[in-house]
Amino acid sequence: VQLQASGGGLVQAGGSLRLSCAASGRTFSSYAMGWFRQAPGKEREFVAAISWSGGSTYYADSVKGRFTISRDNAENTVYLQMNILKPEDTAVYYCAADLTPYRTNMVNAMMDFGSWGQGTLVTVSS
Repeated sequence: VQLQASGGGLVQAGGSLRLSCAASGRTFSSYAMGWFRQAPGKEREFVAAISWSGGSTYYADSVKGRFTISRDNAENTVYLQMNILKPEDTAVYYCAADLTPYRTNMVNAMMDFGSWGQGTLVTVSS
């Protein structure tokens, strides 16, 4: 599957952004999807994931209550709604697809994901 992330930009602290990740290729609806981010000088980290059906979600503690992941299987798109943004949310955000179809448990490790998109930059000013 090929993934194309978009929606990044510059926003003030406390603001909101919605990221989108459009998928093409193998059956999108069969795979859980995840968002990861990489801040300057730091390792890539997990942000959020959503099951293949959309019925389950999983968040990093740092974004819980502020970010919401969702998906539209008819449009082959996964979203990340980011609210109450903080300067520490500044990073390149990547979407990725689970390597295992119809996985029954939620995962958050990079090794479980593939087909990484090109990333979209989110900058939060203080």
